[in-house]
Amino acid sequence: MPKAELEPDLLPRHVAIIMDGNGRWAEARGTTRLAGHREGLESVREVVRAARRIGIQTLTLYAFSLENWNRPKAEVDGLMALLEEFIDREIDEIHANGIELRSIGRAERLPASVQRKVAEAVQRTRGNREMKLVFALSYGGRAEIVDAARRLLREAEHGKLDPDSLDEKTFASFLYDPELPDPDLLIRTGNEYRVSNFLLWQIAYSEIFTTPVMWPEFREPDLVEALIDYQSRERRFGLTSAQVREPT
Repeated sequence: MPKAELEPDLLPRHVAIIMDGNGRWAEARGTTRLAGHREGLESVREVVRAARRIGIQTLTLYAFSLENWNRPKAEVDGLMALLEEFIDREIDEIHANGIELRSIGRAERLPASVQRKVAEAVQRTRGNREMKLVFALSYGGRAEIVDAARRLLREAEHGKLDPDSLDEKTFASFLYDPELPDPDLLIRTGNEYRVSNFLLWQIAYSEIFTTPVMWPEFREPDLVEALIDYQSRERRFGLTSAQVREPT
């Protein structure tokens, strides 16, 4: 579908994507899973460019989950190498386009060279205002909630937080990156219907779009299709349709 069909005033502020299907795409073509991941990087490149052009304010990509550490070592090592390669190749363009790179997850589990590469990219692009690009690396939604609870408990132990005053807003301030708005739209590729431990707190009211397109084939027209579908929906947040349509 052409980009002209999009309504700029109805764009989601934050789009999150579960990039699924690299391995299945590769296996269907008789090639290696790592080749599928490499082709998936082309989709990352194209989708980041498209989101920036369209005017998405925040794009979060589920790049590597905590569960992914259980994959064969050769595949994990290959993914880490691809991540470093991607940063080396793309950081100049990302920065030139005013994109701020951020990372969420248990970064301490990443190889030291990856931690250093990501930290340098985050520092270099800090303050850019055209779009936020967030990589969820060594990330798990339940782990994020547990880590937030740990930090919250430490604050309470030191008398900096009254447990009786705890509410959702205060809890959210202990998440990995509390400055990020909740995703308006969650996209999952690869014809799967799971959230896979991704942004469990933040997607409470996200609209969900699934597509049979495998991630290595996902490009701007597929992103636009998801955005147009999002714009056709009525977001009620627990209200009735009549309440949502009442003039304010």
